[in-house]
Amino acid sequence: MENLPKLHIEDYNYDLPAERIAQYPIEVRDQSKLLIYKNGRIAKDTFNNIYRYLPSDSLLVFNNTKVISARLLFHKETGANIEVFCLEPVSPGEYEQSFSSKSPVEWKCIIGNLKKWKKGSLTANFSIRGRQYVLSAEKIKPDGDAYIISFSWNSNTLSFGEVIGAAGHIPLPPYIKREDEEADKIRYQTVYSSVNGSVAAPTAGLHFTKSVLEHINYKGIRCAELTLHVGAGTFQPVKTNKISKHEMHCEHFVVNEEVIENIIRFKGKIIAVGTTSVRTLESLYWLGAKIINNPSSADSELIISQWEPFQSDRQVKFQESLEALLKLLRKRKTSILHASTKIMIIPGYEFRTIRGMITNFHQPRSTLLLLLAAWTGNDWKRIYGFALENDFRFLSYGDCSLLLK
Repeated sequence: MENLPKLHIEDYNYDLPAERIAQYPIEVRDQSKLLIYKNGRIAKDTFNNIYRYLPSDSLLVFNNTKVISARLLFHKETGANIEVFCLEPVSPGEYEQSFSSKSPVEWKCIIGNLKKWKKGSLTANFSIRGRQYVLSAEKIKPDGDAYIISFSWNSNTLSFGEVIGAAGHIPLPPYIKREDEEADKIRYQTVYSSVNGSVAAPTAGLHFTKSVLEHINYKGIRCAELTLHVGAGTFQPVKTNKISKHEMHCEHFVVNEEVIENIIRFKGKIIAVGTTSVRTLESLYWLGAKIINNPSSADSELIISQWEPFQSDRQVKFQESLEALLKLLRKRKTSILHASTKIMIIPGYEFRTIRGMITNFHQPRSTLLLLLAAWTGNDWKRIYGFALENDFRFLSYGDCSLLLK
């Protein structure tokens, strides 16, 4: 770990008044405030004008993940309420297979009020198209701080995706101090979300509307999509003063061959929509570099460890790295790259893929704020000071920023 910058989390703290944390989204998505940071200068506008500030030779990279109704609430006959929060599929292990399954599935879950669930299965009633069904949950075994839970339901015509969509609740972040409402099913999704799997929204994308996307297209700006399923760990604050002691969560991502080819060929500026897209793009680079530096890694599971970028000795060119991924896909006779990342981007990190990012305003002492500080340097303090002084709304349902270099 000797290559890691010696950073302290208290240097990435700031005072965020509770009233500045948006509890509800603004009425119209693209009417949120937009902070523009370019060449060290800061300005403000509304998000529907973002196309005016994007370079015409840009490629916007979106995360098309869709938030699932991950919170399942069960009520025992004793009166106890137990929450089962779905994190990721175990059997079948692929998201798509799990959601399409019409037979029991197993998921890794966090259990709320675990002490009240000593034995036996839990049941919850739900309805689809006017018909009543029953969802059952059974503990299989512990998995770290979580549990493996088996879910079954009394119908062989319903998929687990349909079941969780009807029985579950949208998992709003812990700093939104209210219960989820019907409107959150729409507003806590991006308009382009299409792949089920996240337990938190890629919130920079929440500001986009069909109109904004049309303006972007009209300007000639190109777009690409990838998928990273956002995990609950995204809300985990850094609790250790030394950043090097923090353990980063793992997230799964999927990128198809065509997107990788387009990124390789693209000669303009790649701009990531959200920190999840940043982490995926940077992880793509490091995956390719890993395969080049250690060819045997191509035969194992594709995962980027937390500090891998700071432990790599040999420098690999961006194009060379992504071409290594294309060769791997052709070797495996597949057009889709499935991989995982624990990458932690902190000040001192050298970005390999992006020239800009679109992102919301993040919590103090968070890994997301560290990522932003890695991009803007100490200017993050000016940016956040400006946002606080100009009544910007913070966190998931808050306002947005465009950070260009």
